[in-house]
Amino acid sequence: MTSSFRPEDVTLLLKDLTGAIAPVPTREREKRIQSGTHYSEMLPLEYRPSEEYIRIYEESLRLSGQSTADAVARVAEKIVRKKGKDVVIVSLARAGTPLGVLVRRYLRRKYGISCPHYSISIIRDRGIDGNAVRYLLNRHEAGTLQFLDGWTGKGVIFRELRKAISSFEGIPDDLAVVADPAGLTELCGTHEDLMIASSCLNCTVCGLISRTVLREDLIGEHDFHGAVCYPELAGEDRTYEFIDGIEKLFRDVPETAEPGLPAVSGMHTVHRIAERYGIENLNYIKPGIGETTRVLLRRVPWKLLIDPGHASDPELKHVKQLAGEKGVETEYTTLGNYKCCGLIRQLPDI
Repeated sequence: MTSSFRPEDVTLLLKDLTGAIAPVPTREREKRIQSGTHYSEMLPLEYRPSEEYIRIYEESLRLSGQSTADAVARVAEKIVRKKGKDVVIVSLARAGTPLGVLVRRYLRRKYGISCPHYSISIIRDRGIDGNAVRYLLNRHEAGTLQFLDGWTGKGVIFRELRKAISSFEGIPDDLAVVADPAGLTELCGTHEDLMIASSCLNCTVCGLISRTVLREDLIGEHDFHGAVCYPELAGEDRTYEFIDGIEKLFRDVPETAEPGLPAVSGMHTVHRIAERYGIENLNYIKPGIGETTRVLLRRVPWKLLIDPGHASDPELKHVKQLAGEKGVETEYTTLGNYKCCGLIRQLPDI
């Protein structure tokens, strides 16, 4: 798979579909998704950020950089205690990939471990890339594999992974995440709804690769799931600006700095939002900074919800900017573990 990631940082177990699939305009894609086409069969148009949005992104990177570095360090420490020095990092493409690079770099820097790092595809309702998993099992012991993602929203991918991995003997189904506002796992860097700057952009902070694709006419029986590279955006690539910037902030972080699981689960908040706004399909509710950003970047958003306690947080400037650019209404309501939430516009209103 062609990308701007360096080969020593990650091996992408993806089929290169560059030039084989064209992006679908946002509203048309949303209509198709809500009419039954699976999201993995299409690619969204990559958002071309405004100058003001890039300015906010750079400010966000400065503001949240140390918190992100500390969370990466904390989850890396938990991984090495759990797995030992023979660990193999398997990040989930694409959001998990730059964070997997950072976890690998932390382990190399702190412990001298040069652990393998692969990135593979997992897709909601379609499962994990079985060919990629079998590739890993042909090269590594099952118990050494550690799956890693960026953050939890409602925990959909968390549950998808557990379901998919159950058919492979000996592979631990625990998912490490840098931020876990959903309150699903102790194998995380923080339970805070952390603003991870790599969530603010699409391919230009993830090696210039698209989200992953699974379509019968493009992916054969023995192929990995696919993705597209966008070399035309090389001039805007900030992948290593993010990775190198966070790596410079690594430091020893005391374990006592992070509390345990939140008292109230994220799904409790999601169900309360569904009831309040009359939303029957929970897929239209995307809680947390990372998921809210995704809604605003590549779906058709209906509302931006912000918790009143975080109304003035500078780390939410980018979602407010996107909402303003797209004419999305902002409401303030209590969101429990989350600082913000994106609601997707339903088909009759598109």
